[in-house]
Amino acid sequence: MSKIAVYPGSFDPITMGHVDIINRISPLYDEVIVLVANSAQKQSLFTSEERKDLIEKSLSHLKNVKVDFFQGLTTDYMKKHNAQVIVRGLRAVVDFEYEMTMANMNKKIAPELETLLVFASPEYYYISSRGVKELALNGGPLNGLVPEVVIEAMAKKLK
Repeated sequence: MSKIAVYPGSFDPITMGHVDIINRISPLYDEVIVLVANSAQKQSLFTSEERKDLIEKSLSHLKNVKVDFFQGLTTDYMKKHNAQVIVRGLRAVVDFEYEMTMANMNKKIAPELETLLVFASPEYYYISSRGVKELALNGGPLNGLVPEVVIEAMAKKLK
């Protein structure tokens, strides 16, 4: 059986923190699926298709990573794709409580699935998609915060 991990998130946009986590977990699994969430609660800068494209371009060096999008429960998606592990990134202590609650909720509805919490590398722990968007909206520099393809896409999108 293939070891498949799913890394769900909005990725609006993908940041260097996300890229770092995916680079670090991809050797551990046969396949890593970056799952772009469509959330009715969040106003997205990029469409799901645009986010998928930016992620694929940002991760083209990783042959065992694929990108998909899904609306609904991550656990349902995982069962459908025979995935065993949900990967979640942690930036700071404030993320922990939310992630622990989600992990426990997922364990309750899908006991066969595990959640792997991966700490952000110190050089990326402060980066968030929300912070990147705010910086971009105010003309700030994005170098080192997001992949180059995202910088270009944000410049076009915010014109």
